[in-house]
Amino acid sequence: MLYLLTYDIDTESDKGRRLQKVAKICESYGQRVQNSVFELNIDSAKMTELKIKLEAVIDKKIDSIRIYKLGKYMKYDVCTIGKNEIVELSEPGAIIF
Repeated sequence: MLYLLTYDIDTESDKGRRLQKVAKICESYGQRVQNSVFELNIDSAKMTELKIKLEAVIDKKIDSIRIYKLGKYMKYDVCTIGKNEIVELSEPGAIIF
């Protein structure tokens, strides 16, 4: 399943430590496509695992993570403007960026 994950993590309260942790977690599940945006090609079990890890790191009062479920076939509906490097989505973990 293809997901789009975005986050907004406060960096003033802990000098960016949570931000670094969130980014590192996300990098292990998908491909960074912009500074705070990741494309993830993972199954529901991996998504549950990812959510648990992220919830353990963020401060729910000031941080925000949004996850959009795009579906299995959204690779055909992705439009990019500018730099566009393509990776085959048929392999788990492979993403268009």
